[in-house]
Amino acid sequence: MEESVRLLRVHTDDGLRDAVLTEDDRVVTLAGEPGAFDPAGLRERATAALADVGTTAALDDVRLAAPLSPGKIVCVGLNYADHAAEGGQAAPAEPILFMKAPDTVVGARDDIVIPRGSEKTDWEVELGVVIGRTAAYLDSEADALEHVAGYVLANDVSERHFQLERGGQWDKGKNAATFCPLGPWILTADEVPDPQAIKLGLDVNSDVLQDGSTANMIFGVAHLVHYISQYMTLYPGDVISTGTPAGVGAGQKPPRFLRKGDVVRVWADGLGEQHSRLVSAS
Repeated sequence: MEESVRLLRVHTDDGLRDAVLTEDDRVVTLAGEPGAFDPAGLRERATAALADVGTTAALDDVRLAAPLSPGKIVCVGLNYADHAAEGGQAAPAEPILFMKAPDTVVGARDDIVIPRGSEKTDWEVELGVVIGRTAAYLDSEADALEHVAGYVLANDVSERHFQLERGGQWDKGKNAATFCPLGPWILTADEVPDPQAIKLGLDVNSDVLQDGSTANMIFGVAHLVHYISQYMTLYPGDVISTGTPAGVGAGQKPPRFLRKGDVVRVWADGLGEQHSRLVSAS
């Protein structure tokens, strides 16, 4: 189709609905409740909706949800050499994997809740890879991108005190409620000629703190999809969060962490922006 396809979900008076965003940033809501993630079906419905646009709404006038509900979120640690270096660590020889639970996911404009007992809530802008076809024991990296439905903006919010100083368990610092803002939309894979050529960044209260490119990943998207498929089955709707460039709060001099009232803006080329306000769990 001629228009780029950006898939999103919105909250309506009738409940959660899939939607598509036109090139002039108008939201077209699709009929029916969202079902299991079905890239081909969504593409067909989006194509029909864009061909016969009826009532639309401005993007700023809708309440955005996360654009999908992942079955699982597989995260990659230390996947940018500059980020590893700012933490005093060597670049890994193989991808470092950990998980985020699906219930950490929130939308691109939802609040991020600082958990009780937090001392070091941190930020991480990341490229999210949305799986479109089941991937298990893929034969080669050449096959990997055929299993990608699209790409989504992610913020791998992390509590460093929990992660690194309370038993050394990364999952402990990664899985608080609201710690995985996704969206605002999924950009379909055919609209991304090269996932290793996407600029992305983050600022807190308008201070630019991350400004990087996926060109600097240690392990690229194709490698990650192939690699992860050797250890677990990836299903349609699963998300791989591919790591963050330098500039996280723990890497600032002196370290800087998120506080109640902060506003985090996360962005990536073609993937839109997130605007998240920090609130306290208490």
